[in-house]
Amino acid sequence: MRYRTQLQLMLAPFLVGLLVLVVIPAAGSLAVAFFDYTPLHATRFDWSGLDQFLALGRDPLFWTAIGNSLIYTAGAVPLRVLGALGLALLLDRRRRGIGVYRAAIYLPTIIPDVAYALVWLWIFNPQFGPISQVLRSLHLPPQIWLIDPNGARAVVILMAAWQVGEGLVVMLAALRDVPPELYDAALVDGAGPWARLRLIILPIIAPTFLLLIFRDTIVSLQENFAPALLVTKGGPHFATLFLPLKIYIDAFQNFRFGYGAAMIWVLYGVTALIVFLQYLTTRRWSEAAYE
Repeated sequence: MRYRTQLQLMLAPFLVGLLVLVVIPAAGSLAVAFFDYTPLHATRFDWSGLDQFLALGRDPLFWTAIGNSLIYTAGAVPLRVLGALGLALLLDRRRRGIGVYRAAIYLPTIIPDVAYALVWLWIFNPQFGPISQVLRSLHLPPQIWLIDPNGARAVVILMAAWQVGEGLVVMLAALRDVPPELYDAALVDGAGPWARLRLIILPIIAPTFLLLIFRDTIVSLQENFAPALLVTKGGPHFATLFLPLKIYIDAFQNFRFGYGAAMIWVLYGVTALIVFLQYLTTRRWSEAAYE
């Protein structure tokens, strides 16, 4: 009982913050989604029912944003999850300077999104960026990734690897659950690195691995706003117009709060659907890991 009380006290600040900063605003946005509301007319608060949601179906940029968000998620989630797993396997064993390496990988996750987005904007600048300077010194044509639709989308996806540190911490903790004697038995049986990974490590860390997939899916769908706004501004040709940026443009630039609120809940629905499909797809693997 004492342990449970201590646990509840430790979780209380997080749960209160979650309620005040996430749950209550989300509930408020659901109410706004059924009204035609704009702050330009403070007294205008007209009931519109499902009109805001129906208008989304007639908005071609909304469907473009949906497609771009799915493409971004399909590229960013494997990059983050597999990157975290690979780095965790590389940095799991204790050696000299291991703490410095782990800290160096985790450090970018505490840098504000705006700061790292501006750094990447400078790196890939087609005129003054270091990549273009190196290519120019080699008498090669400068890179034009940020002005090419596919290149700009690839750059934004690549930026997802900047925050792989959180996944690294989770995977390092999961690898602690692998009994050392299983490694010794596998070595005695002559199992190679790939066999140990496939037959020992992955089945044991499967629940944590799947949880990380679900978490990164949610993050990828909902937290790509800063790079899309600061690095590419949704372009070129709307190639990096993701749902969060689309919501920002309609709600805070066009002052269509009801329309933006409707898109928020569509984003929630798409996120829940994808995570549920992932759960159905990977449930057997997770259950087999527990057996």
